[in-house]
Amino acid sequence: MDIHAVLADIGEHWHVYATMPLIAALIGYLTKRVAIEMMFRPLEFVGIRPFLGWQGVIPANARRMATTAVDLLTRNLVDPREIFARLDPEEMVKELETPLLKAVEDVTREVMETYQPRLWEMLPSRAQRLLLDQVRAQAPGTVKRLLREVSTNIDDVLDVNDMLIGAMVRDKSLTCRLIRDVAAPEFKFIARSGIWFGFVIGLVQFVAWALTKQPLIMPIFGFVTGFVTDWLALKMIFYPREPRGFGFFRWQGMFQKRRQEVAADYGALIADEVLTVRNVMEAVLTGPRADKLFAMVTREVQRTIDAQASIAKPLVALTIGGRQYQEMKRAAAAKAIEYLPETVKHAESYATGALDVRNTIVTKMRQLTPLEFEGILRPAFKQDEWKLIAVGAVIGGLVGELQVLLLLH
Repeated sequence: MDIHAVLADIGEHWHVYATMPLIAALIGYLTKRVAIEMMFRPLEFVGIRPFLGWQGVIPANARRMATTAVDLLTRNLVDPREIFARLDPEEMVKELETPLLKAVEDVTREVMETYQPRLWEMLPSRAQRLLLDQVRAQAPGTVKRLLREVSTNIDDVLDVNDMLIGAMVRDKSLTCRLIRDVAAPEFKFIARSGIWFGFVIGLVQFVAWALTKQPLIMPIFGFVTGFVTDWLALKMIFYPREPRGFGFFRWQGMFQKRRQEVAADYGALIADEVLTVRNVMEAVLTGPRADKLFAMVTREVQRTIDAQASIAKPLVALTIGGRQYQEMKRAAAAKAIEYLPETVKHAESYATGALDVRNTIVTKMRQLTPLEFEGILRPAFKQDEWKLIAVGAVIGGLVGELQVLLLLH
């Protein structure tokens, strides 16, 4: 091969050769951006099922992603018993005092008006107030006993895994944010790394085209640029897990290096959007184990009624009948359960501070081993990263073919 002819060709078409590393850098960047967006968008399948179309990798695997994230949470970061033991029944009752006493009064009035309307109407207002005050006086103690029992037996009334997975599967955007927000710097690095990796490969492409003038060079190098830069960027996020190198030249996987920052971001996101007091309350009241809570409430309400009626119970039973008395107790419990959701909302602020989910997660995350820490983000890539790399490679190849058409025509 005549080196002078090659140099002459480069000199004559220098502007064409100059664009090669620049276009390769652009390919590197664009393939990364497309791969990142394809991880998260669209949230729902767009196209004709089953093969003609696309759904973001994360939304398409929302249940698997959620299950992995929740497994990490419940296995390494959050112990429900430890967390809920922080709720002080005394403080909870203080927070609930006003709505609780109103609910107790409303329930008592409704039950009496339903089962003993005449007796209730015949009672002087002072006697009605005395009865209501008696029931109200018993309510705080009843609630404290109930809170202690719920806290001690939290696994009986709350399925944390079901609550968290359900919340993340219902809201696919939440699952996406859990990964995208926490790993925002890593995704920026992936996109920017495509520029530098692509530029270097473009220089090699420059030499290969000058020496061979083979049309296949461009799409092949485009394919390689997309493939290699995606693969390298993903590896550089996670590896090496521990700092390596010598002297001043030390390196570590980006995600591992940002452990302190990631822990803070992850803890905030989980506390603010996933393991919230509101979500917990909803799960306790409507989840698969809600019947256990209602059984506890029913037992406590009926015990309180029995305690209040103990002195006059024979008279009460004679007046309304033993069967009706039992029905009245069941009705009182059912009414109390109806008032639960609205009543417990008033303790949301106190409970959020007492549970301290954010700081708990941050502290525990900083104690994870590098491999466990990697598990926060790695599952989002691991199973389907080949798709992202393949997409990058194909797009690179297509852009390379476009380069050939522009160069030859």
